[in-house]
Amino acid sequence: MIKANVISGHSSWKRILKKPNDYLKKRLKILSKTPSFKKKNHEFSILLTNDKEMKKLNNKFRKKNKTTDVLSFPIKIQNKNRLYVGDIALSYEIIKHRSKETNFFLEFDKMWIHGYLHLIGYDHKKTKDFQKMLRKEKLILKYFHQIN
Repeated sequence: MIKANVISGHSSWKRILKKPNDYLKKRLKILSKTPSFKKKNHEFSILLTNDKEMKKLNNKFRKKNKTTDVLSFPIKIQNKNRLYVGDIALSYEIIKHRSKETNFFLEFDKMWIHGYLHLIGYDHKKTKDFQKMLRKEKLILKYFHQIN
């Protein structure tokens, strides 16, 4: 089963996502039953933060002095029967802004899924890799939301 540790790094998140650990636990339970992820025994952490902190992280680790929606920090650490795959940071303001067109939970799911896929080896440097990653994101989102 896949497990996430949620770190609330900014109070804005509490306005909408009251119990982020519970929310993600339900999502990951669903994901762990899907064919592609059934045998995955991963663990990762998610930092729920804001634009200001995302800008600092992006500058420190990627030398880009601007905010961003999601950052992924892959690492592989085997711990008993579970593989720790890394850390994800998410920006509240960007997700909130995007959710004006859809809804907050859909945008939140898109971002942590995107980050998780980076942790397990997906990237989008080439067009074909972008398309492969996007298909996987959409497939996962279909399990959570009724989308096309």
